[in-house]
Amino acid sequence: MLLKIPFSTQKKLSLTWFFNQKDRLSALHPDMSDTMINMKILRKCGGKLEHVIKCRCVKPCSTEDYINEMEDIITRTRIGKTCTKIPMQSKIISKVPKEDRKAEKPVLKCQKCESSSHLANTCTKKTKINKGQVIEEAQCT
Repeated sequence: MLLKIPFSTQKKLSLTWFFNQKDRLSALHPDMSDTMINMKILRKCGGKLEHVIKCRCVKPCSTEDYINEMEDIITRTRIGKTCTKIPMQSKIISKVPKEDRKAEKPVLKCQKCESSSHLANTCTKKTKINKGQVIEEAQCT
Protein backbone atom coordinates (compact mmCIF):
# COMPACT_ATOMS: atom_id res chain seq x y z
CA MET A 1 0.00 0.00 0.00
CA LEU A 2 1.37 3.39 -0.95
CA LEU A 3 1.70 6.34 1.37
CA LYS A 4 -1.32 8.53 0.89
CA ILE A 5 0.10 11.93 1.83
CA PRO A 6 3.02 13.13 -0.34
CA PHE A 7 5.51 15.58 1.10
CA SER A 8 4.75 19.24 0.54
CA THR A 9 7.50 21.80 1.06
CA GLN A 10 4.91 24.38 2.00
CA LYS A 11 4.29 22.53 5.26
CA LYS A 12 6.34 24.00 8.05
CA LEU A 13 6.96 20.81 10.00
CA SER A 14 8.83 18.24 7.94
CA LEU A 15 9.71 16.42 11.17
CA THR A 16 6.09 15.59 12.00
CA TRP A 17 5.38 14.57 8.40
CA PHE A 18 8.37 12.23 8.37
CA PHE A 19 7.42 10.59 11.68
CA ASN A 20 3.76 10.24 10.66
CA GLN A 21 4.82 8.44 7.49
CA LYS A 22 7.22 6.25 9.45
CA ASP A 23 4.49 5.31 11.95
CA ARG A 24 2.08 4.43 9.13
CA LEU A 25 4.62 2.27 7.34
CA SER A 26 5.72 0.49 10.50
CA ALA A 27 2.05 -0.21 11.33
CA LEU A 28 1.39 -1.60 7.84
CA HIS A 29 4.64 -3.55 7.57
CA PRO A 30 5.99 -4.38 11.04
CA ASP A 31 8.75 -6.63 9.66
CA MET A 32 10.21 -3.91 7.36
CA SER A 33 13.66 -2.57 8.28
CA ASP A 34 14.32 1.09 9.10
CA THR A 35 16.39 1.61 5.94
CA MET A 36 13.55 0.32 3.76
CA ILE A 37 11.06 2.54 5.57
CA ASN A 38 13.35 5.55 5.08
CA MET A 39 13.75 4.79 1.38
CA LYS A 40 9.97 4.52 0.89
CA ILE A 41 9.49 7.82 2.70
CA LEU A 42 12.15 9.48 0.51
CA ARG A 43 10.29 8.35 -2.60
CA LYS A 44 7.30 10.37 -1.43
CA CYS A 45 9.44 13.52 -1.17
CA GLY A 46 9.53 13.73 -4.93
CA GLY A 47 12.02 14.66 -7.66
CA LYS A 48 14.67 17.18 -6.69
CA LEU A 49 14.33 16.91 -2.92
CA GLU A 50 14.61 13.11 -3.02
CA HIS A 51 17.68 13.30 -5.27
CA VAL A 52 19.49 15.85 -3.10
CA ILE A 53 18.81 13.95 0.13
CA LYS A 54 20.07 10.70 -1.42
CA CYS A 55 23.21 12.46 -2.68
CA ARG A 56 23.98 13.92 0.74
CA CYS A 57 23.31 10.67 2.63
CA VAL A 58 25.38 8.24 0.55
CA LYS A 59 25.31 5.29 2.91
CA PRO A 60 22.11 4.12 4.62
CA CYS A 61 21.56 6.59 7.45
CA SER A 62 19.35 6.80 10.46
CA THR A 63 16.01 8.56 10.46
CA GLU A 64 17.48 11.55 12.28
CA ASP A 65 20.13 12.05 9.59
CA TYR A 66 17.49 12.03 6.87
CA ILE A 67 15.33 14.51 8.77
CA ASN A 68 18.30 16.82 9.44
CA GLU A 69 19.30 16.77 5.78
CA MET A 70 15.71 17.39 4.67
CA GLU A 71 15.29 20.40 6.94
CA ASP A 72 18.71 21.76 5.97
CA ILE A 73 17.93 21.49 2.26
CA ILE A 74 14.51 23.08 2.65
CA THR A 75 15.87 26.05 4.62
CA ARG A 76 18.92 26.62 2.41
CA THR A 77 17.37 26.23 -1.02
CA ARG A 78 13.93 27.57 -0.12
CA ILE A 79 12.27 24.77 -2.08
CA GLY A 80 8.56 25.37 -2.41
CA LYS A 81 8.62 28.99 -1.27
CA THR A 82 6.51 31.26 -3.41
CA CYS A 83 6.81 34.99 -3.71
CA THR A 84 3.84 36.85 -2.32
CA LYS A 85 3.30 40.38 -3.50
CA ILE A 86 2.21 42.93 -0.97
CA PRO A 87 -0.66 44.96 -2.44
CA MET A 88 -0.01 48.68 -2.44
CA GLN A 89 -2.88 50.36 -0.66
CA SER A 90 -2.19 53.99 -1.44
CA LYS A 91 -1.27 53.67 -5.09
CA ILE A 92 -2.72 56.62 -6.97
CA ILE A 93 -2.86 56.40 -10.74
CA SER A 94 -3.69 59.59 -12.54
CA LYS A 95 -5.25 58.91 -15.87
CA VAL A 96 -5.11 61.60 -18.49
CA PRO A 97 -8.01 61.54 -20.95
CA LYS A 98 -7.10 60.32 -24.42
CA GLU A 99 -8.15 63.57 -26.06
CA ASP A 100 -5.62 65.54 -24.04
CA ARG A 101 -2.84 63.15 -25.02
CA LYS A 102 -3.53 63.71 -28.70
CA ALA A 103 -3.58 67.47 -28.28
CA GLU A 104 -0.15 67.49 -26.62
CA LYS A 105 1.61 65.67 -29.47
CA PRO A 106 3.20 67.93 -32.09
CA VAL A 107 2.10 67.53 -35.68
CA LEU A 108 4.59 65.52 -37.72
CA LYS A 109 5.63 67.33 -40.87
CA CYS A 110 8.35 67.33 -43.49
CA GLN A 111 11.50 69.26 -42.52
CA LYS A 112 12.24 70.17 -46.14
CA CYS A 113 8.89 71.51 -47.39
CA GLU A 114 6.97 71.77 -44.09
CA SER A 115 4.05 69.74 -45.41
CA SER A 116 2.16 67.52 -42.99
CA SER A 117 1.34 64.91 -45.63
CA HIS A 118 4.76 63.19 -45.57
CA LEU A 119 8.16 63.19 -43.84
CA ALA A 120 11.60 64.38 -44.98
CA ASN A 121 12.89 60.94 -45.93
CA THR A 122 10.14 60.58 -48.55
CA CYS A 123 10.05 64.21 -49.74
CA THR A 124 10.39 64.76 -53.51
CA LYS A 125 10.79 68.54 -53.42
CA LYS A 126 14.07 70.44 -53.42
CA THR A 127 15.66 71.40 -50.10
CA LYS A 128 14.83 74.87 -48.72
CA ILE A 129 17.58 76.86 -47.03
CA ASN A 130 16.76 79.92 -44.91
CA LYS A 131 13.09 79.75 -45.93
CA GLY A 132 13.11 80.93 -49.46
CA GLN A 133 16.45 80.20 -51.05
CA VAL A 134 16.28 77.03 -53.10
CA ILE A 135 19.47 75.19 -53.98
CA GLU A 136 19.75 74.80 -57.70
CA GLU A 137 21.29 71.59 -58.93
CA ALA A 138 22.60 73.19 -62.13
CA GLN A 139 24.67 75.95 -60.44
CA CYS A 140 27.81 73.85 -60.18
CA THR A 141 29.93 75.73 -62.83
